[in-house]
Amino acid sequence: MTEYKVPFLDIRGINLRFKTQLINHFEKVLNSGWFILGNHVEEFERQYAQFSGTKHCIGVGSGLDALIVSLKALGVKTGDEVIVPTNTFIATWLAVSATGATPIPVEPDIKTYNITAEQVAEKITSKTKAVIAVNLYGQPADLSNLKDLCIQHGIHLIEDNAQAHGATHREKPTGSWGVINATSFYPGKNLGAMGDAGAITTDNDLLAEKARIIRNYGSPKKYIHDELGLNTRLDEIQAAILLVKLKYLPQDNKRRQEIAQIYLEELKGIGDLILPTTKPENTHVYHLFVIRTKFRDDLQKFLRQNGIDTIIHYPIPPHLQKAYKHLGYRKGDFPISEELSNTVLSLPIYPTMEQWQIELVVDTIKRFFNRQ
Repeated sequence: MTEYKVPFLDIRGINLRFKTQLINHFEKVLNSGWFILGNHVEEFERQYAQFSGTKHCIGVGSGLDALIVSLKALGVKTGDEVIVPTNTFIATWLAVSATGATPIPVEPDIKTYNITAEQVAEKITSKTKAVIAVNLYGQPADLSNLKDLCIQHGIHLIEDNAQAHGATHREKPTGSWGVINATSFYPGKNLGAMGDAGAITTDNDLLAEKARIIRNYGSPKKYIHDELGLNTRLDEIQAAILLVKLKYLPQDNKRRQEIAQIYLEELKGIGDLILPTTKPENTHVYHLFVIRTKFRDDLQKFLRQNGIDTIIHYPIPPHLQKAYKHLGYRKGDFPISEELSNTVLSLPIYPTMEQWQIELVVDTIKRFFNRQ
C-alpha cells in the first residue's frame, strides 16, 4: 500500500479522534448482548431523522439496500421506468435493476453535475414510476423543481443522499425532499460507519412502516411475513459508531467547506481548471472537491509523483459499463457524462487535513500548470 504525504482520505485519522467514545459505545453493545435492531439503532434512527428534518429514519445494511428498499416500498416493479442520472455511481442504477424496473438515463447540468427538472421532464413517459435525484459530490440536485415536476406528473421523487449529509436546498435539509430518500454511511462518506451501513428517511408513515417490514425479511412480527422482504438491517455496532460521529458532522462539514474555499481561491484562473460551482439556493458539504481539466491524467500522475493521492469520480459512466450492455447504449449517447468521465479529478478533502497538506496540493497543481 502506497504511503502518501497527502492521502485522498485519512479514514484512520478521522476515526481515531473519537477512539475513547467509540470504545465506550462498543462496550455498551457488547455488554447488552443485543446486536440486531436494538436500542442503539432506535436512538440513531431518532437522531438522524431529526438531523434530516424528517419524521422517520429506517436503518439498513448499505446505501444500495436503502435505494432498493425505497423503490420496493413504492411498489416499483418489472415494466416500470425510473429516471436516473448518467453521471453517478452505478449503485443508483443497480437499485432500479434489482426491482426489475428499467433505469432511464438523464444527462447532468454541466456546471453542477446534477440532474435538473428541465432535463428530467423530457424523459417522463406513461411507464415512469419515479425519479432518483443524486445529490452528487455534496451539492443538492434541483430538488424543489424536481419535486414540483414529480407532483405534477403523479410520480415519486427519491433522493440518493449518500454524498450530501448535512447539505441544504432552500434552507431545507437534503434527505427530506423526496417522498422517500436513501443514504449511505460507507466509511468514506461525510458521516461514515466502520463498515457498510445505510438509511432511509421519509415523512410518510405508511412508507416508513413498509420499509421497516421489507428490511426485516418482510416481517412485521417475528415469523409473520407479509412481503417478499430482504435481510438488510443496520446493526447495533454500526449504529453506536454513527451515534458518536453524528454529533461532530456539522463541524466536520464546516471544515470541509473551509478547505474547499481555500482551493476555490487559490486555484482560480490556474491553467484550464474548471472548479466546482455552487448554486445560490444550495449549501455544499464537499464530500468531494471535483475539478476538471483536459490534462486530467497527466495532472493525476504528477500529483502522485509528488505524494498526493487523487481519485476519479467516475472513470466509466454506468451506460458504458459491461453490466448495462443489454440496454444497448454506446459511446457518444450521453456526451456530457462521457466528457466528465474524461476530465474530472477529485482532490483530497477531509476534516483532519492539515494546512501544510492543503498548501502542498495547491502548490503542486500550480507547478504542474506552470510547466504546460
